[in-house]
Order: sequence, then C-alpha cells, then structure tokens
Amino acid sequence: MTNGQHLRATFRRGDTNAVSRMAAGQVERSQAAGDPAGEVEGLYGLARVALRNQELDRAAELAQRALTVAQQGGMPRLEERPRHVLAAVARLSGDYARARDLYEASVRLNRELGQDEHVHSEYHNLALVELHLGNVERARRLIEESRERVFRDGYRDFLPYLGIAAAALASADRDVQLAARLIGLTGRAFADLGQVPDPDDARELDALRIRVEDALGLDVFDAECVIGAGWTVMRAFGRAWAGGTGRHPDGE
Repeated sequence: MTNGQHLRATFRRGDTNAVSRMAAGQVERSQAAGDPAGEVEGLYGLARVALRNQELDRAAELAQRALTVAQQGGMPRLEERPRHVLAAVARLSGDYARARDLYEASVRLNRELGQDEHVHSEYHNLALVELHLGNVERARRLIEESRERVFRDGYRDFLPYLGIAAAALASADRDVQLAARLIGLTGRAFADLGQVPDPDDARELDALRIRVEDALGLDVFDAECVIGAGWTVMRAFGRAWAGGTGRHPDGE
C-alpha cells in the first residue's frame, strides 16, 4: 500500500487525527524533497479532514494549494483530487449548480486520464447533486447506471454509497418506508467495512435520517432500519456480485 492509499484508507476508517498528522508530515517531507505528487496527496488529505470538520473555507484553500502545485508541475493527473475537493466544497456549501459543473468537469478529466473508477465515483456525486437541483429523472438514470457498474465491476466497498443514493431517490419518490430500509442497509454496510461515510455523503445521510424519521416517527423508523439492515444485496438492488477487485473507486 502506498502512502497515499494508506492516508485514504485511514480517512475512511474515520481516524481524522491520524490523517492530519500523516498528511501534514507528508506535505513537509514532499516540499523538502521536491516531490509534487506527495505534496498534492498530503494537501488532499488535509483538505478532506477540513471537509469532515465542516471547515469549508479551509478545505477550499488547501485544495486550491494542491491544484496550484499540480499545475505548476505540469501534471494533469495530480489535478484530479484537488478538483474533486473543490466540487465537494460547493456541494456542502449548497451551491449545487456550481457543484454540478465541477463534477461534470471532473468526469471529463478522469475520462481523459483513463481513470474509470474515479469517473464512477464522480457520477455518484453528480446524481445526488441532481436530486438537490430537482432533476429527479436524470438522477434516477445516473443512480441506475452506477448500480450496474458497481455489481458488474465488483466495487464491493461502494455498496454503502449505493445505499445512500437509493435512499435519497426513494425519499424523492416519497417512499419513506423504502428510504428507511435503505438507510438501515447503508449503516450495516459501512459497519461491515469498518468505514464511515465521506463528508459530503455523511451530510446526505444525516439529512435523510432526519427527513425520513420525521415522516415515519422514531419507533417505525428504527423498525424499518432494522429490516433493511438484514437485507441482502439481491433483496435491496436485485443484483448479485460479478467480478472485480472490490476496491473503492478512490483506489483503496
């Protein structure tokens, strides 16, 4: 596992303090060694910590620093993760129109770079942004396409994010019972992986819980979550796992 992969895996486990220490050390070492790739990775890690802490201005500043390092080094591949963070900042700020533009640009960049796994991840983010913009049918199509890729390519670590997207779509369709069950499935999937949601998806999940619990009442909501937590992927999504590496599209 590379230093970057270790940083990302630690972040997904929710150990924010460890990520801060590791990322800050990597930035310092990389600057001293003239290693732009390592510096970008470290700044990206710090920016994600800022996102998780809801420090959006700091996240944007760190991501912009990383983007500048990548651009000065003439390395388009290094621009991708900083641009991803800037899109997440727009999304968490509620500027969904800007977030959509940035995610679509990120999709194009990742296609040019041949990074199909990142293309997949950004389409997931784009689908949730489209729901916020009221574009339910486009979101539905993107979510269905994401589901097909996850099971076809074996992105097993992406299962909880499928749950978030499906629950958000069910809520938009006013099927709050299904939304509650999918929230239950999502919680179990994260626990099975020993992970916590990415910051922007964590915000989505928290908002869904509040909205669906208000609609159903606490006792019914909890009972429906328990049902969903016991679902198989076939019961939830009508799919079975095919091949693939099982890696999350971020590369861990």
